[in-house]
Amino acid sequence: MQAFTSTSRRTLGVAAGALAALASVLALATAPAGAAAPVCSASSLVVWLDTQGNGAAGSIYYNLEFTNLGRGACTLYGYPGVSAVDLSGRQLGSAARRDAVRPAATVTLAAGGSAYTVLRITEAGNYPGSACGMVTAAGLRVYPPGQTASKLVPYPFSACSRSGPNILSVETVRGGRGTLQ
Repeated sequence: MQAFTSTSRRTLGVAAGALAALASVLALATAPAGAAAPVCSASSLVVWLDTQGNGAAGSIYYNLEFTNLGRGACTLYGYPGVSAVDLSGRQLGSAARRDAVRPAATVTLAAGGSAYTVLRITEAGNYPGSACGMVTAAGLRVYPPGQTASKLVPYPFSACSRSGPNILSVETVRGGRGTLQ
């Protein structure tokens, strides 16, 4: 077996050091920049309706708010699911249609922060009685974007009991107070 000379040892040391440095650079290049906040779960959110709406042409526009009561930041992306419900929690009429006014963007909520979407409620009396079947809704069932668990928001309003007329529409969630964008 041949003995290593001091030059051979130095060459191996330099090569090992270069390989270690290359491995570190590759690891940094493929690692995420920071741990992304998890998706906001329905259980960590309070969903509420800001009843100071703005009316226009037979509709009223409200901010439907999502407040993060969790301990850390979380994210929302896209459209919430919204429908009118009766006192038993059963859906009335058609679910809210998606209004593509603006593209979806990820909203990161700090603990205690809020995001919102614009909810439009069209006057049910604008539709023929035979098509609508007007009733009083007890409130809204709201599914935060990407969630299968919902929240109930009490708010009585005139709704259609029959599917067909879309009296509700909703936009994508956007940042509000306490968002980290």
